Amino acid sequence: MRSAPGTYALVLRCGSQAQIPVGRFGVLAVRPSYYVYIGSAFGPGGVRARVSRHVREKTARHWHIDYLRAVAVPVAVWCGYGVRDLEHRWAHIFRGLPGSFPVPGFGCSDCACETHLFRFWKSPRPDCVARAAGGPVEFLSLHNEGNLRKTRETQ
Repeated sequence: MRSAPGTYALVLRCGSQAQIPVGRFGVLAVRPSYYVYIGSAFGPGGVRARVSRHVREKTARHWHIDYLRAVAVPVAVWCGYGVRDLEHRWAHIFRGLPGSFPVPGFGCSDCACETHLFRFWKSPRPDCVARAAGGPVEFLSLHNEGNLRKTRETQ
């Protein structure tokens, strides 16, 4: 994963059912399934810094995703790099992926998107994401102690 600006899709697995209070969003009802959170990172450290923050065990709750992390474990991340913000395009794309269930209003308080969080019964396949993203996407899976390992780049 690079310390460059870009867009990412964080894949989390939730193994239980819960009701989670999420700041001003309200209560999020989670189920045993996969969740994909779409974000962007254009500040210092780029995608590497932002995703590293999301995968740490204990972190201050600043973004909506921080609340979901209390019950969901990161398992993978897709990264696209560049100075263009693709976050909103990816959110629109994920909404249309087979098996996607959008979670209205989550993670999009600063934009006009319907949501930046999607629930899936099975983890979306990297090739579907890469095709939908319209460019190269780095896919990393999460292994031991929260270490991300690049497994492939797809086009």
